[in-house]
Amino acid sequence: MRIDVLTLFPTMFEGFINESIIKRARDMGKANINIINFRDYTKDKNNRVDDTPYGGGAGMVLMCQPIVDAIQDLKKGDTHVILLCPTGSVYNEKKAFELKNKKHLIIICGHYEGFDDRIRNYVDEVISIGDFVLTGGEVPAMAIIDSIVRLLPGVIKEDSFTNDSFTNNLLDYPVYTKPRNFRGYIVPEVLTNGNHKLIEEYRKEMQIKRTKEMRPDLLKGENNEKE
Repeated sequence: MRIDVLTLFPTMFEGFINESIIKRARDMGKANINIINFRDYTKDKNNRVDDTPYGGGAGMVLMCQPIVDAIQDLKKGDTHVILLCPTGSVYNEKKAFELKNKKHLIIICGHYEGFDDRIRNYVDEVISIGDFVLTGGEVPAMAIIDSIVRLLPGVIKEDSFTNDSFTNNLLDYPVYTKPRNFRGYIVPEVLTNGNHKLIEEYRKEMQIKRTKEMRPDLLKGENNEKE
């Protein structure tokens, strides 16, 4: 998979792409991640990429030309272009599984007051990572890339994400490690008896229980899908 990130702050990604699972995926040749400063595409004599908004208002708006030219330069026949914006569809694990099958992603990070809305005509979808606003799209881009790359075949063991939170509309079950007794908090007996059938049943039960307590909306979503 190739992922091209368009940003005004490429150095923000240096640690991200050179550590942990993302570095492993790159070293394995599973993910080719390129961080591109779209300021390099501006035709403005002063190297500007933003301007004041029509109609007035606070902040500066990112201009069409640098971003659209960057998209058109990088885009291939199998490219999927994502614009990161608080007004987009909320990202989830289902979308991560969908995007992992794409051959080439272009992810556009916004900044300042936002994008010239005409840029939407050059993208395939607009994504938000939640109902809150950040100073830019760099952190959302990292979150999305991380969620996709870990799902690529061979990057991590498949059973590591089979029961992840949000898979099958359930949160993950609780996990424990040594010591068994930590200051009076004791690991459930069922996890220590070696009966794999009982352990599997317990974990499924805890997934449902935790989801009911913490995210009952996920169970409603499961019922809606069945209907």
